[in-house]
Amino acid sequence: MALSIDTTSPDGIDLSRVPTAPGVYIYKDSRGRILYVGKAKRLRSRVASYFRAVAAHTPKTRAMLAQARSLDFLVTDTEKEALLLEASLIKKHRPRYNIVLRDDKSYVLFKLDKSNEYPRLYLTRRVEKDNAVYYGPFTSALSARDAWKAIHSVFPLRRCKESVFKNRVRPCLYYDMGQCLGPCARPVDPAEYAALVSKVEMLLGGRSGELVRSLEKEMTAASEALDFERAAELRDQIRAVLRTLEKQVAVLPGEQDMDVVNLAGVEEGLGLGLLFVRQGRLLDKKNFFFPGLSLEDGPEVLENFLTQFYAPGSFVPETLLLPWDPALLRGGDEERSAAIPLYNDAPEGEEPHQPGEPAPQEPPLTEQAADESPLLPEEHLVVPDEGALSADAQELLQPDATRNSVALADVLAERRGKHVRITGPRNATEKKLLAMARANAREDTLIERRPPLLPGLAKALRLPRPPERIEAVDVSHHRGQETRAGVVVYEDGKPHKDAYRVYAFSDEEGGGDDYAVLAAWTKRRIESGPPWPDLLLIDGGKGQLRAVERALEEAGQPGLWPLASIAKAKDADPDGRFTRRVNHALEDVIYLPGRKNPAPLAPGSQELLFLQQIRDAVHRYSIGRHRRSRRKKLLQSELLQIPGVGPKTARLLWDAFPSVQAMAEADLADLEAIPGLGAKRAKQIHEQLQGLV
Repeated sequence: MALSIDTTSPDGIDLSRVPTAPGVYIYKDSRGRILYVGKAKRLRSRVASYFRAVAAHTPKTRAMLAQARSLDFLVTDTEKEALLLEASLIKKHRPRYNIVLRDDKSYVLFKLDKSNEYPRLYLTRRVEKDNAVYYGPFTSALSARDAWKAIHSVFPLRRCKESVFKNRVRPCLYYDMGQCLGPCARPVDPAEYAALVSKVEMLLGGRSGELVRSLEKEMTAASEALDFERAAELRDQIRAVLRTLEKQVAVLPGEQDMDVVNLAGVEEGLGLGLLFVRQGRLLDKKNFFFPGLSLEDGPEVLENFLTQFYAPGSFVPETLLLPWDPALLRGGDEERSAAIPLYNDAPEGEEPHQPGEPAPQEPPLTEQAADESPLLPEEHLVVPDEGALSADAQELLQPDATRNSVALADVLAERRGKHVRITGPRNATEKKLLAMARANAREDTLIERRPPLLPGLAKALRLPRPPERIEAVDVSHHRGQETRAGVVVYEDGKPHKDAYRVYAFSDEEGGGDDYAVLAAWTKRRIESGPPWPDLLLIDGGKGQLRAVERALEEAGQPGLWPLASIAKAKDADPDGRFTRRVNHALEDVIYLPGRKNPAPLAPGSQELLFLQQIRDAVHRYSIGRHRRSRRKKLLQSELLQIPGVGPKTARLLWDAFPSVQAMAEADLADLEAIPGLGAKRAKQIHEQLQGLV
């Protein structure tokens, strides 16, 4: 149901038509575009807060209300359903005034798969409800892979996938290198392998001290038994474990898993710091930045962040440490007032910081041990005192609204499969962790904020706002065959590779006509829906630009995205021949709709270099996908031309191997082991495959 908003009226909206049930409300502008998605336990109460004490709203809320012209709402049965629906709508529509987590990729985890008698340790980005054990996360995939290699060099677990493990008849190279026991093809005592797995679990699970003591006992026993080779292996394992421990800092007593979240306000926006504590040790950190926000937006930022960051399939810890205690904030006014001073505690022996006095000195950017960290300074709070709360924050901290922490805990527990505890600081150690998270968020925000080139790019290309999301498209084909349109996405000036897409076109659709392919791609892009780009960059000249512009007009969506194309400049040399050199240097030019001359981007400017970088990325991606398609088609065609290989035999080969390359590299014994193939036919196919690839 849609309600119109009258910005000239003091009430703004007919509240009698807003239900009191829990649900989601959606603000839209005059063109029907979604500006903001929110949720509430009582819709009428939450919507009413937007039209009372408007001057107390945050700047973001005032800007949103100035553009809002209508309000939709969706009623749900419970507050938990409203929370899930809100997260789904934000992810789908990416409203301008919502907290949208752009860096929403899942981080790398170690997965120890125990479904096999000989478990395998490998890297993954998705948590599944299976018999496996997960360790992490790691924000750097490179660091995680290095650690994975180091573990395998010391603890020789198998590396091959299940499909390869079942079909292999001869050990791989890792067996010859001493980095795998070879259970795929050699008899390995399950008890010996289980002991090896137990050591890896102790290392990854944080029980490294116990592991070192166990290894030292084994080394001593091997030395006394004069088994010096075995003793040397154990010595190397101890050294590897100790090297791993040097990179981790103990911050909590015991073996607790916890994620620590805190906020830091800077002039340009709001920073969020996240620390990953596993088994009492600081494992990794990650920081985020939300431009144009302040600490008054803190409650909304934290709730939306947690819902989006711990998405289905991601790793959820058993405890989340936040800058306030949700249990206290769920009480009445007196309990809420008592909760605020809990986070204004000064270090022992010092007076609490009072409003109007100089703030304590910022803690340094460090990952030191907890007993050396400074106590949490006063200004880390989301809100310093109840009198300073904005109208938005006051609504979020009302007794009914703060029960959102219960709904949030239920959602996270469902995604984790176990109970999740969301809590505020309970002791000095946890306050120190919050101070560390805040210090890291503040320093990283000051160093790595939004790239400064985006406002300049918006000005040069006449865009309504800095292009936070840029999509680039390029068409690649070979004589009109295997046509592919590749799309790369940049968000906040950085590539967002999870959003890369490739669109395949039949030979009849393509036919070597780039303009027709771009027009067809435009229609398919519109059908795929938001998020829309703030700028669509087309690899080509005026013709390619006009093809996309005309397709948008024919679809009834003129100006849906700001457009630009990038092409090599052409000029005539003294002999009248055309060249791509301008001023003795290869340059690119940018064309815009409705403009005859190129956009005024200076050669060598950071804006032009940035667009060239995006163009090169989409060109590599598009032609790479095209070549992969051609090669796959060629190999599949040649595979069926091998004597003795028909559709059924090809199906058997594809079930056993992921690619033709893997078939060619397979041993004869591997082919003979395929059920239904036979030794004679396997030998014939093996000989033909050797000459195929």
